[in-house]
Amino acid sequence: TNVCCMKSLCNGCLLVARQRGIHSRCPFCRTPFPADDPSTLAMIQKRVSKGDAVANSFLGEQYFHGFLGLAKDLPRANELLTEAAELGSIHAHHQLGLAYCNGDGTKEDKPRGIHHWKQAAMEGHVPSRHNLGAVEYYNGNYQLAVQHWVISAKVGYGDSLNCIKDMFKEGHATK
Repeated sequence: TNVCCMKSLCNGCLLVARQRGIHSRCPFCRTPFPADDPSTLAMIQKRVSKGDAVANSFLGEQYFHGFLGLAKDLPRANELLTEAAELGSIHAHHQLGLAYCNGDGTKEDKPRGIHHWKQAAMEGHVPSRHNLGAVEYYNGNYQLAVQHWVISAKVGYGDSLNCIKDMFKEGHATK
């Protein structure tokens, strides 16, 4: 993710940009790449102040892991992720689902975590769909687990396919 405009580039686009001589600037907005962590943070915070969902989610991840010279601050990370989710970030919904289900930086609240995964899954977030399948599996709802995993396996999520295979071997799933 480019912190100037919060756009992600595939490897093919990066290759073309380099072939065209765009080395030290963002291929989307032509802003020079930041030279250090403080200038990177300044760019991200500028986007956060404008209400950018991707920037909020990205900054929340930085606080969660303690990257870019930030002190690890899980409550602040969850606050930023919550704001990003309210702004429509499906990645933030997924991360909040993990935080609430695992109790990372917040009190463990599995129903709230599952709610966030459902929000992300309805918008097409495949890992969230897989996690919903895992929740249903551990609750003994094998048929619903298979339904979630089939949806995520159809788009190439290998972990879901492996879970379906395991359920078939255990006798919990049929063709």
